[in-house]
Amino acid sequence: MTDTTVPRLRRIALAYSGGLDTSIIIPWLKEHYGAEIVAVIADVGQSDDCAQVRAKALKTGAAKVVVADVVEEFITGYIWPTLKAGAVYDHKYLLGTSFARPIIAKKQVEAALATGCDALAHGCTGKGNDQVRFELTYKALAPHLAVIAPWREWEIRSREDAIAYARAHRVPIEQTVAKIYSRDHNIWHISHEGGALEDPGLEAPADVWMLTRALEDTPDQPEYVAIGFEAGVPVSVDGKRLAPVALLRRLNELGGRHGIGRIDLVENRFVGMKSRGAYETPGGTLLLAALRELEALTLDRDTAFQKQHLALEYARLVYNGLWFTPQREALDAWVNKAQERTTGEVRLKLYKGHALVAGRKSPYSLFSTALASFTMNELYDQRDAAGFINCVGLPIKTRALLQGAGRQSRGKRRKASRA
Repeated sequence: MTDTTVPRLRRIALAYSGGLDTSIIIPWLKEHYGAEIVAVIADVGQSDDCAQVRAKALKTGAAKVVVADVVEEFITGYIWPTLKAGAVYDHKYLLGTSFARPIIAKKQVEAALATGCDALAHGCTGKGNDQVRFELTYKALAPHLAVIAPWREWEIRSREDAIAYARAHRVPIEQTVAKIYSRDHNIWHISHEGGALEDPGLEAPADVWMLTRALEDTPDQPEYVAIGFEAGVPVSVDGKRLAPVALLRRLNELGGRHGIGRIDLVENRFVGMKSRGAYETPGGTLLLAALRELEALTLDRDTAFQKQHLALEYARLVYNGLWFTPQREALDAWVNKAQERTTGEVRLKLYKGHALVAGRKSPYSLFSTALASFTMNELYDQRDAAGFINCVGLPIKTRALLQGAGRQSRGKRRKASRA
């Protein structure tokens, strides 16, 4: 029997992953709203068997399941632009969950409109950033649809409560009270939260990590990899041109084998609190390191400086769920212009958690051996530096002279008064 105080909805599109939260949301929505549920699964490279996830959704009460394969679109339309911008949040986080949410929500909206839904639902908690990311996308793409966020409505208050609800409703889940981590996985990264990670004073347990080896288990010999870029976009590994999915999977395997891409982060959530999470981004860490080395060759000083500033703003926008905004699109236009000549290859040495540069080259390199050499030549006369320093230092020198003159005048007046 449905509650007459809730709005009457005919069909609800649920962003469905098959994890703990969305698994119990299907029966809860049916009980509470009496509506048909369309489960929308977005394959962003999370390594799940989508056929099994689809079967689970139907078994637990979904009337229809829509599966969207968006791995390549995710890489080219969301990962590559963020990588090109150099966006990193809180010094460490490569935004793997942050930029996955907009494309998942976009596909959910598309499925909702195609199947005649009158509401959208998600399994994000009321404390997290993801609720913002999903709902800001809804507002941008389908502002007329109702939004249901069960974690802000139901009586369930913890993951332990959610597990109990699942058991009571015979919903199959993998989580247990003993193994209660909340994970988000896609082709770019995997995040881990909850359980022992909630205490930032404790080391992340060994059973947290899934994509990267512990340093003591990595090879004792270094391995080299060459990554090629065209206009800031990764295109090749070790001289072999690869499609985006194959390229990222190859780098994930390489980085993970050498323990590269682990971070343990206390981050500043958009909703106002701090949280602790563990992230693994092996391939992305290699790509960012290589791209920065290539930019050192191809970007002029002022553009490089400005890009560092805009990278922080880009990271803030992505983290806060502001993907579908004019500001993000404008930043993309600037980045694309700045990266027009970021083409070349960077060689990295992978060893014990480190990605060390072992060479970089570009047909558009601005590095001049003649200029960088200590030898005097016609391109640069070292004697010119004196005039340059005088011009740059003029405000500093002027201030010092005037302040010094003021101090001398005050000193003379004090001496006169004592006399």
